[in-house]
Amino acid sequence: MSKLPFVTKEQLDEIIKEFPTPFHLYDEKGIRENAKALKEAFAWNKGFKEYFAVKATPNPFLINILREYGCGCDCSSYTELMLSEAIGAVGEDIMFSSNATPAEEFAYANKLGAIINLDDFTHINFLEETIGHIPETISCRYNPGGLFQISNDIMDNPGDAKYGMTTEQIFEAFKVLKAKGAKNFGIHSFLASNTVTNEYYPILAKMLFELAVKLQEETGAHVAFINLSGGIGIPYRPEQTPNDIKVIGEGVRKAYEEVLVPAGMGDVAIYTELGRYMMGPYGCLVTKVVHEKHTHKEYIGCDACAVNLMRPAMYGAYHHITVMGKENEPCDHKYDITGSLCENNDKFAIDRMLPKIDKGDILVIHDTGAHGFAMGYNYNGKLKSAEVLLCQDGTAKLIRRAETPKDYFATFDCFEEFKEKL
Repeated sequence: MSKLPFVTKEQLDEIIKEFPTPFHLYDEKGIRENAKALKEAFAWNKGFKEYFAVKATPNPFLINILREYGCGCDCSSYTELMLSEAIGAVGEDIMFSSNATPAEEFAYANKLGAIINLDDFTHINFLEETIGHIPETISCRYNPGGLFQISNDIMDNPGDAKYGMTTEQIFEAFKVLKAKGAKNFGIHSFLASNTVTNEYYPILAKMLFELAVKLQEETGAHVAFINLSGGIGIPYRPEQTPNDIKVIGEGVRKAYEEVLVPAGMGDVAIYTELGRYMMGPYGCLVTKVVHEKHTHKEYIGCDACAVNLMRPAMYGAYHHITVMGKENEPCDHKYDITGSLCENNDKFAIDRMLPKIDKGDILVIHDTGAHGFAMGYNYNGKLKSAEVLLCQDGTAKLIRRAETPKDYFATFDCFEEFKEKL
């Protein structure tokens, strides 16, 4: 089976004339259609809001597209807060969810009026000591522990995750926060990553809705919103069936009407913090074949490397690869597709069956729109690539230039003599 890129070879040939490979390319049309579909799927909930996970794709040009559809920003660090402020996302347009959080980050989030999502019970006093009070609107992150299962399939292991409060802790947290002046409460939880099933969100929602009813009954705290966080995944493999956001939204609605409405909590807003689902399929890494090597295996060397896309090296993650212009040729050659890092795990694919590849061929590595460029680094002195937007009218727009050696050496401010020689 194969996947079709959102860009044609003819389009890439023109783009590459202006922007040399490697680069990450994003599909404006796909991003817009997906954001619209998410908004429609949860339109039944008056207070619904998507807080895009900035960590997934921290590019203001792309986030601003999502903001046209009412999306806010899910931030987890000082610089992500800075980025959000710079594009005008302040106040309750920011959900600040972090862990092991430095005091200055809590202070900055509070200054911006962000909704602060506490990861741990001990953070209550830490936050109060940092900013001098407890905000009227506050959220707590919940971790039920154990394994998270759908039917007989284990989806993830929350009990081993570093995030969130236990059941006992979140009840005590609501009591303490209420006593300290909090008036509007949120519940946040993330139990599984990259689920390709329409069942995950409705099951998670029902669990959190039932928790919310008990919390409101036992603590008297007003639950204003429930944040289902992320976890809705994408089909990296061509044989996988994509999630249906309409079905997911309807499943959450049914749980809402079954649990919250009878409890008199039909005004609770639903929030999401999707990153991968919002951007993943609408980005790709474009790279040129620069070498071929015939030793114990057949190797294809690209001008991109794990610096540009870390997931295969870090997780052994699968990313589909298209040899542009050879989409209809038989996949009768077995290759390892590699980068040039001095690490043997710098491979985009291992033993992948593909059409015959020649030097100069252009490869499109699919589904890099989230956790692609964002996870880049500078090992071996490699420089991060450009990011380019394929606009709806077919033109290409540079939305982040490629790094230069000057960028790499910019932090050696204390070595002026050294910098002068560069």
